[in-house]
Amino acid sequence: MKRILFTVSNDISTDQRMHRICNTLQEQGYDVILIGRNRNKSKSLQKQAYMQHRINMWFDAGKLFYLELQCRLFFYLLFKSFDAVCGVDLDTILPCYLVSRIRGKVCFYDAHELFTEVPELNNRSLVRRIWLALERWICTRKSIVKYTVSQTVADIFFDRYKAQFDVIRNMPHLKNTRSGNPSSNIIVYRGAVNKGRGLEFLIQAMQFNGYTLIIAGDGDITASLKELVIALKLTDRVQFTGYLSPAELDHIAVSARIGVNLLDSVSLNYYYSLANKFFDYVHLGLPQITMRFPEYEKLNATFEVAILLDSLQPESIAVAIDQLMQHNEYYKQLQTNCKHASAVWNWEEEKNKLITIYHFV
Repeated sequence: MKRILFTVSNDISTDQRMHRICNTLQEQGYDVILIGRNRNKSKSLQKQAYMQHRINMWFDAGKLFYLELQCRLFFYLLFKSFDAVCGVDLDTILPCYLVSRIRGKVCFYDAHELFTEVPELNNRSLVRRIWLALERWICTRKSIVKYTVSQTVADIFFDRYKAQFDVIRNMPHLKNTRSGNPSSNIIVYRGAVNKGRGLEFLIQAMQFNGYTLIIAGDGDITASLKELVIALKLTDRVQFTGYLSPAELDHIAVSARIGVNLLDSVSLNYYYSLANKFFDYVHLGLPQITMRFPEYEKLNATFEVAILLDSLQPESIAVAIDQLMQHNEYYKQLQTNCKHASAVWNWEEEKNKLITIYHFV
């Protein structure tokens, strides 16, 4: 049985894209191991068909974290038996590539995002130049098999480096589409609570209505957002759940009427993104509010499942919320479109491309 190793820099417990990829390849007869890191707040891992391994680390963030991660992954991989290794994102690909060359194995690069354009690198020109140099070097290695999350991102890599990337979109498994609750007054956001997600503008928009907002997730700016909620006297209508399991997230989502996927265009990584929550809302039959960014605009032209915003102004967000809350016929049409879209936008269709990419291992 051929063994494939995947490396990520998160703790793997909530990485649904990697769970889908690893399960799919395990079902195809590969021996798959997903390697992440252990964090102080990491939850116990759920049993999977494939193997999971977490690396203990001294540092949790910053330059020393990334340096330690490269070293620990390099030595772990160097002495591990495998036939192929996949570095997920730019922060784990270097040790994967180096060990694959030493061992004469196949190396894959799964670019989940435009790593060099994340908001955390804004105003950090030296650090960004280092990551750009690594990105250029990796993308121009012809021996690496490369794929990414959207055609827009693939086109950017080709424009920058003439590098060919296949596209594997982050879609949920096909299931009976459940409908968001048309009688609910709940708005839900699910995902990371980080800078650039537009959550401060969403909270400000809640001043213009009497609805309830549930922020299902956690992250770097949770504390500051809670302070904003207190300052705006919205504590009775804005709730924070912290990290939840996928089943818990789905339970909250189907009790809501609207899903939200807001991003700040200041980050090119967000502007060219294709977030998994976009498809999650579709499969939950939940009309959503998202941005008029390239990938979402193309998808919404095929199946109208969302209201697209041109800006993150709280007033614009509030108007879109009212439109979905108060216009029932329009809301029902978007729900129907979600059902049709989910039959096309699903992992059962998308995974065939993944299987083809890994077929020669």
